[in-house]
Amino acid sequence: MTRRGTGQFALTGEDIADPYPVYRHYREVDPVHAVPAASPGLPPTWYLFRYADVVSVLSSTHVGRSPQRARAGLGDPAPLIPARYPVLREVVSDWLVFLDPPRHTRLRGLVATQFSPRVVTGLRDRIEQIARELLGSMRQKTYTELVEDYSAPLPILVISELLGIPRERRDWMRDRAVALQEANSSRTDGRPDRYARAEAAARDLRDYFLGEVLLRRRQEFDDLTALLVRGQDPEGSLTDAEIVSTCIHLLTAGHETTTNLVSKAVLALLAHPGVRDELRADPALMPGAVAELIRYDAPVQMITRWAYRDELIAGRTISRGSKIVLVLGSANRDPERFAEPDTLDIRRNAGRHCGFGMGIHYCLGAALARLEAEIGLACLLRDMPHLATTGEPARYADDLVFHGPSRLLLRTGKPPGQNETFDERHGRVGSL
Repeated sequence: MTRRGTGQFALTGEDIADPYPVYRHYREVDPVHAVPAASPGLPPTWYLFRYADVVSVLSSTHVGRSPQRARAGLGDPAPLIPARYPVLREVVSDWLVFLDPPRHTRLRGLVATQFSPRVVTGLRDRIEQIARELLGSMRQKTYTELVEDYSAPLPILVISELLGIPRERRDWMRDRAVALQEANSSRTDGRPDRYARAEAAARDLRDYFLGEVLLRRRQEFDDLTALLVRGQDPEGSLTDAEIVSTCIHLLTAGHETTTNLVSKAVLALLAHPGVRDELRADPALMPGAVAELIRYDAPVQMITRWAYRDELIAGRTISRGSKIVLVLGSANRDPERFAEPDTLDIRRNAGRHCGFGMGIHYCLGAALARLEAEIGLACLLRDMPHLATTGEPARYADDLVFHGPSRLLLRTGKPPGQNETFDERHGRVGSL
């Protein structure tokens, strides 16, 4: 069980599928919550649960992504990636999400034009085509595993096309992107080989994208990878290492969040059939519904920052060098910001939710993720009107940050074939 009010905030496996009661407890009882450091002399880690406190940190220039800057003169922080995994460390060190200005500003500026609302809108027809192709295969089955058949391939096919990755590489790319995520410190399963698996995946992806960069230095291509190769600003071109790391980051961030968004949105709509029917009857509600679905059950539950100076938050002093965990999932359920926050209301104004962060690190691909979710859900509602649960509960990944089902078995509505049966205990379709 989760230990509450003891200075030991954590989510156990049984909490992960529905962390909101735990969040509510801390938001009401200890909203700026300190967890003591494991080693003497180090500051605690702070968890913020209220919307106002989370927004204030996201908007602050005195809080950032660099533990080295935060802890300068205070002792070296624990490395993000252990030194014995050099390729993983090299790749992750250039990810936008871990950078502060000015490097963050420069790299984001070179990439952002390809994710502007105007450019993203131009992808609408292609995204719908991909969604309908996937649904065409799903309709042939009596049961579908939604993550494997739809939620994961939809965004990875889209980001792969943007990066110029051949379709036949899709499964290879996803396998390695998932292995990279296993190194995330928020994972609760504690696999002993997770860093080794992530290191191997990072090496594979680095070698692949380096080859693609070199190819684009010799030939003309019209894709996002080529844009990064050609990109220049007053400081010159990006290095090959920066381009490779950015491509890997866009691949992982460009599909994992949207996969969780689509899967959890389907779960929410199946649990609220009245809302589902309302949305099916009036597709114009979809953009607002997606915003509300993100607020209601965000695909990213927590993000981390570091204090660059002493900060006073809600009467608590957070000392320089401290790690701050912003619980976005809790902020989005704060009744001080959203009335009846535990109610799914697709007609509410869910603007300014924290699902994509805020400030300079506001999700670069937010417009693309929203569009993929809008199209993906609209196509699903239209083309598979009888989609239903099977009795097998969704199986969640052991992750406190990238939050969503790793397996979601559903009934498509297609009548079972002759002699076909379904084992609800094990989630298998078989024959008598």
